Amino acid sequence: MPEVLSVLKQALMITTFVFVMMLIVDYFNVVTAGRLSSVLKGSHWRQYAVSSFFGATPGCLGAFMNVSFYVHGLLTFGAIVGGMIATSGDEAFVMLALFPTKALFLFALLMVMGIIFGYLADKIALVLKIVPCQECQLQQVHTIDLYKPLDKNELSRSLFSISFQRAVLLLGIVNFLVFLTTGILGPPSWNWEKITLVALIAVAIVIIGSAPDHYIKEHIWLHITKKHLWRVFLWSFFAILFVNIGLEKWNLETFVKTHMAWVLLVSALVGVIPESGPHMIFVIMFAHGHIPFSVLLTSSFVQDGHGMLPLLSYTVKDSILIKLFNLVFGLLVGGIFFVLGA
Repeated sequence: MPEVLSVLKQALMITTFVFVMMLIVDYFNVVTAGRLSSVLKGSHWRQYAVSSFFGATPGCLGAFMNVSFYVHGLLTFGAIVGGMIATSGDEAFVMLALFPTKALFLFALLMVMGIIFGYLADKIALVLKIVPCQECQLQQVHTIDLYKPLDKNELSRSLFSISFQRAVLLLGIVNFLVFLTTGILGPPSWNWEKITLVALIAVAIVIIGSAPDHYIKEHIWLHITKKHLWRVFLWSFFAILFVNIGLEKWNLETFVKTHMAWVLLVSALVGVIPESGPHMIFVIMFAHGHIPFSVLLTSSFVQDGHGMLPLLSYTVKDSILIKLFNLVFGLLVGGIFFVLGA
């Protein structure tokens, strides 16, 4: 029972951190929308850089943006390949929670790899005569209405006539803040991680308290909370529990260390699954020191959370091709790092 309670606390910490980071990233994305497509106009190298940067941002929002740009003809095939290489899905938030310094290095490395292999993918596509989805480019671009963030009138109106969704979100995040500051959850001492998390939660409270009801319902409640959080919590909980039980009952550590090459291959194959979650097991194992960086890099390189799912609704062929490119590139890069002892 104490073991399950400990795992539950870790999963709650991870899930709350993911929620706060997803909220802040989504808010920034909405506030700046309408200015991003103009950045892509220019050379292919700019497309590689921008799509890889969006992909490297935590979560799947950057991947969704890249898919949107691609289906509107604003990205080349290589650029979308590079963007998916740089994408780590919702697990990126978990990595930031568990090993922030190494996570930032990984994201930067994936971004650079996205630019390089995006260029190579376009060259290979030219040789193999791969034609990007033509019907995708016929889609119309829709702009969304922006609102003035942190508007005083909106803030007072939201709090005095509070909606059910806003009330639940505020109650949940404020309770977690109390648990964090009192030491029930999170680090017992006021280290930089605890101070940073408290600051981020404060920002999230301001956003939840001031954002319009439409944004609260459509973005935070229906998208982030109902679609993402329960998956993050369940995958985090069972991944941590699996690793703990495996170490204690199945001698998982010895098996992994004696079959590391196979673990690297499996991490790449698991990355093909267009879903956030399966990659979590490799994140947890790396955080516990049971797999090397090369395995985590391979898994992160190939997988893109569920960023590929919107593209599947437009073109299955392009989605499969992108996954094949990323699988081959990921095994190549991960294998080199593995041989070098990383």
